[in-house]
Amino acid sequence: MSRSRRGRKKEAASSLRQVASTSLVGLLWLLHWLPLPALRALGAVLGRLLFAIGRERRRVALLNLRLCFPELEEAARRDLARRHFIAFARAFLDRTLLWWAPRTRLERLIRLEGREHLTAADGQPTILLAPHFVGLDAAGSMMTMQTPLVSVYANQKNPVFNDVLLAGRLRFNDPVLLSRQDGMRRALKCLREGLPFYYLPDMDYGARDAVFVPFFGVPAATITGVSRLARIAGARVVPCVARMTAAGYTIELQAPWESFPGDDVEADTRRMNEYIESQVRRMPEQYFWLHKRFKTRPPGEPRFY
Repeated sequence: MSRSRRGRKKEAASSLRQVASTSLVGLLWLLHWLPLPALRALGAVLGRLLFAIGRERRRVALLNLRLCFPELEEAARRDLARRHFIAFARAFLDRTLLWWAPRTRLERLIRLEGREHLTAADGQPTILLAPHFVGLDAAGSMMTMQTPLVSVYANQKNPVFNDVLLAGRLRFNDPVLLSRQDGMRRALKCLREGLPFYYLPDMDYGARDAVFVPFFGVPAATITGVSRLARIAGARVVPCVARMTAAGYTIELQAPWESFPGDDVEADTRRMNEYIESQVRRMPEQYFWLHKRFKTRPPGEPRFY
């Protein structure tokens, strides 16, 4: 096949993907007009379907749950995984509301508790510690409706969805969104300028800038950014926990951590994982079990996935 012919076929395939992506975005836009109970019912159907056909992600979720909840029977872990797929799918469809619904509707659907913890009276920088619950996008939207802030995002491979996702996150108060490639220097600068930092530090980003500390008793590569940023910026850490409810979402801002950071970065990071674990136990079906949280292993340990 000639190079020009291969090029034309590649261009045609790219155009088809873009048309399909644009059509799907159009369908999602239509969904945002639905009442929440109808949207959640669709999410339940989608979640069960994904659990049935998503063999790889189902395997990851079940392995994570086996590592974190070894005391549960296999049937109970499978039921928990199924409920997680449903919660995940519902949260995905709820994004149509976050992207396109009027602010007045979002304020009815998303309830904020602990608003008084959002900013310090003396202007001390604030890190909003947001664990990976399915409602984290709802929490992000609520936080941007309250105040300008800074956060980090990951570019999506599909440019159509990447544009929609970015536009949705930029709807209110002109937040500063940094790519992971920007590193923490700009986040630190924004913190010092008074912008709260909406920070999601509980994923496996590899061994760089990470320490192995327990998560549900399993050594997990965990970035030390919360401790380091709090120390350098003189920031306080305010937990921001998102819970999906039948009526929408409840976002809970908890009291700032006391005596944090401490003298030891590893101890601080261990404390963070212990805290996140305590919140996961409150609503285990809503934590992001589809992520390979234990992918990076200590030297000499076999891989899990």
